[in-house]
Amino acid sequence: MTKRPMCLLCFLMVLLLSIANFAGIPLIAGNPLPVNVQKWIEAHPGSTICGEVEQSENTEFSQSVYLKKTYLIYQSKKFPIENVRIFLKKEEKLKPGMQVLVKGTLKRVEGPSNPGGFDSRQYYACRHIYYFMKNATIRKKTTAYSGYKQTLLDAKQKCKSILEKAAGEDAPIFCAMILGEKKELDPEMRMRYQLAGIVHILAISGLHISILGMGLYELLKKTGLGIWPAGMLSLAAMLQYGMLTGGSVSTMISGRIYDMQSALAVTAMLILAEAPAYLLDSGFLLSFGCVLGAGTASDRLCAFVDAKGKRMKVLISSVAIQLVTLPVMLKFFGEVSVIGLLLNLVVLPSTGVVLGCGTTAVLLGFFSIPAARLVILPARGLLHVYEALCIWAGRSKFSTWIGGEPEAWQILVYYVLLFTVLVMGQYIKENLSGEQTKNRRRRLRTARAVSGTLLITGILLVGFHKSGSLKVICLDVGQGDGILIETPGAHHFLIDGGSSSQSDLGRYCLLPALKSQGISYLDGIFISHTDQDHISGIKELLEYMGNGLTTVRAGYLVLPGWQEHPRAWTELAGAAGKAGVRVVTGKRGDELHSDQVNFSILWPEKNAKGKEVNEDAMVMELSFGEFQMLFTGDIGAE
Repeated sequence: MTKRPMCLLCFLMVLLLSIANFAGIPLIAGNPLPVNVQKWIEAHPGSTICGEVEQSENTEFSQSVYLKKTYLIYQSKKFPIENVRIFLKKEEKLKPGMQVLVKGTLKRVEGPSNPGGFDSRQYYACRHIYYFMKNATIRKKTTAYSGYKQTLLDAKQKCKSILEKAAGEDAPIFCAMILGEKKELDPEMRMRYQLAGIVHILAISGLHISILGMGLYELLKKTGLGIWPAGMLSLAAMLQYGMLTGGSVSTMISGRIYDMQSALAVTAMLILAEAPAYLLDSGFLLSFGCVLGAGTASDRLCAFVDAKGKRMKVLISSVAIQLVTLPVMLKFFGEVSVIGLLLNLVVLPSTGVVLGCGTTAVLLGFFSIPAARLVILPARGLLHVYEALCIWAGRSKFSTWIGGEPEAWQILVYYVLLFTVLVMGQYIKENLSGEQTKNRRRRLRTARAVSGTLLITGILLVGFHKSGSLKVICLDVGQGDGILIETPGAHHFLIDGGSSSQSDLGRYCLLPALKSQGISYLDGIFISHTDQDHISGIKELLEYMGNGLTTVRAGYLVLPGWQEHPRAWTELAGAAGKAGVRVVTGKRGDELHSDQVNFSILWPEKNAKGKEVNEDAMVMELSFGEFQMLFTGDIGAE
């Protein structure tokens, strides 16, 4: 690090921020606003604020507005509270740069309430947002606004309209890749790309900026412009493009640089100085991890395996990225794509064609939509190839590894072992390459054996989860029920899983919870009764299994043993059959033994018809030594 002082400074900055976090100073996590302001908001949630409109969008239920440079107004005094996201009661016509006075209910941004849940609090802290304002009404607003930002917004809407006309049903993917607009992207399509390990192409990243920037640079040079004019115009265009698409972290670290490590260190320090919360942000960690993996780790690993050909080096680069980002992926998502190592060899080289055709179609679309449709055809063909690859990947239960969320000490030890392996790779590159003698070959074999052992140990360690005791997790599903059970022998059962107040429960609650616990196989799913607040998430989960959208699998679906089967019962059984899950029924007297855990079904009776689903709900008792737990569903008091 002495040769690269910027790297040393970056390391010290990260270390100091981490120490401050452990000391309780809310720089990375928590609320950095003054304590007196926090207490006042908590005591008086109904408040008035003023701020500058940064962005406005329509959500499913209301209009959402992002305010920056926001102040809390109390007794003619103003207290700065950073940025705020407000949800309006009625739609207002707002433009970026307008100043607004808003009254509503301030509420602290909530953190995750379930294992593996999305951490909204940390996500918004990176954007200096610590409060939402609900049921907001605008009391006053200025007529002045930012013409520049409104022009960018209008241009983005025009580009989106062109893509919708030129690309048809494929427009949402092009909007995500070119404009950073993901609101209309099909959730199932996103899940397919994630399962296949190529979801990164759907986000504006350094790869996109590099491809478009270098393409524009080469095009300008061919028109007769010199290196410097072409370079400056390309840089200016890419800066405007970054503003147009939102300027995410991944776009900040794009470009070709002479000293990658120093440039990354400077970029990281600039980002963390502006928002320290990024240190615990998945996008920040994955973006820098990918660049370090491709630019630093891959070189050492290539020397480690003596990679020669171009394809082999590309494969090793993909492996290096996976190794560097492995703990981050497991920490935030609970799984990593294994098959993505191979699919990226096909997808990444062709991504430039998709971006090039899409961008050209947008430019042509300002003059001729038919010409835009023609130009974008090759890119649409490639997208269909990508989709076919994703569907093929989804058919294999081994396409991903669900390793679960590692603890901090596991992550630390893993990176120590990986760093050791990379140091040995550098040693091989500098001292054991070239002409081979008998002594060099012996030392090379020893170095490879030791490095391989350390690497395997690190991977096994980061995916290790201690078992040996009974674990019961009551999931927060809002109005509904969902309980996850792990036995001492690492067998897993799900009892109900539905909600009447939360939509997409399978995708946002059940799957993340299972993945965070390292659960890729459910031994059994018990259904107490067929009300939606007990089965909606289970049905989604079974459909995902049947459609190849997850590698989580299940052995049995246990339904109440009713003589008459309502429609919801039949639909669940059908979804289970498509997913390859065996359907059995449970009634009074049935028992299931798993390790030292015993499940006893106490109800319904053998002749229960199932007309009253609540009264005929399946009631179970779990016994583990002296511990007993009763699962009653929604059965009545009698």
